[in-house]
Amino acid sequence: MTEISDAYMREHMTRSREYAVVLLKAADGYGKEGSNAIVWEHARRNFALRADGLLSVVLPVMDDSELCGVGIFNGSVEDVRALMDEDPGVRAGVFTYEVHPARGFPGDGLPE
Repeated sequence: MTEISDAYMREHMTRSREYAVVLLKAADGYGKEGSNAIVWEHARRNFALRADGLLSVVLPVMDDSELCGVGIFNGSVEDVRALMDEDPGVRAGVFTYEVHPARGFPGDGLPE
């Protein structure tokens, strides 16, 4: 593993900024009749949010837990709450969510 000096850490920590992390969870309507079409529209909206630079990373969770996805948003907790309240899956009772403030490093991303 690469060794990281204190000076390196101090320099890079000053570059961090605020993001909002969304934990998307299954609600009562998840898996019910008609919910697949709602999830499809939720995904379409995620693509639009990505294209608009608001959703930096989206990670569908692929296990049997109540956690359905994780998103890292480029915005404040308040702004992201407003976005999530308009999500078709949230509005239809398919999903519920939590928003948490987080810090990250601009330019970080998923490897190809």
